[in-house]
Amino acid sequence: MAVIDGQVPDGAREITTGQANRVWHIDGLVPYVLKHYGDPARAANEAAALALLAQHQAPAPELLGADPQATPAWTAQSVVHAEPVTAGQFLHRLAAPLAVVYRIPGPHAGRLAGAPRHRTWRDYLHNRLDTYAAAAPDLAPAAAAHRRELDATDTEPKLLHHDLQPGHLVRPTSGKPLLLDWELAAFGDPLSDLARLAVRLDLPDPTGVLHLVHRPDPDAVRRLCLYWRIHQLADAALSTDPVVRQRGRARLP
Repeated sequence: MAVIDGQVPDGAREITTGQANRVWHIDGLVPYVLKHYGDPARAANEAAALALLAQHQAPAPELLGADPQATPAWTAQSVVHAEPVTAGQFLHRLAAPLAVVYRIPGPHAGRLAGAPRHRTWRDYLHNRLDTYAAAAPDLAPAAAAHRRELDATDTEPKLLHHDLQPGHLVRPTSGKPLLLDWELAAFGDPLSDLARLAVRLDLPDPTGVLHLVHRPDPDAVRRLCLYWRIHQLADAALSTDPVVRQRGRARLP
């Protein structure tokens, strides 16, 4: 196997699907996927997430190499021969891999690497609301309303994918479904993961994803709806897509 050094070798086939990164399929004795990141923090975070997932034998690609300090920052991951789970099967097939992921505990709240760590999940969410209010001052009243609700919200952090959407769940030709693209992974409340998914799917009611949590606690619906509104606020304040930004604003109270 050739040395993996983050360089794009001759004959590499670009398979980029995201807006911020470039991705190549590298052929060879041991093929791999090379990913270059526009944001080094995301490279560090994905490398940390994939290493943690491997420790817990969770459904994700294998990390073969990484250098978040390089220019550009990069990771190398195992090739997954698979097709995306169809939209009609997505919410059904997602339950099993998420059950494994949501059992993985975290020592703090927030991103695994490349970003500030927070003592509690509530501290992390307060920080996010500060960011949204600073980016869009006209949305500060909405952020303040959500902040008051957070006083009754805290949880033991578990691993979150935090970018769940169709295309990130694939079904290999043999074996169980895998989740791809872990660069936004964080430690926190699994209900936040599902609320973000409900926003990505443009669901009018976030409780449509609650079945993905095994034995939800009595406070689950309240927290899910709160996180759903916070993720809409995030889109309204930070999205670079004007359609997504306007949709987020339209959904705010």
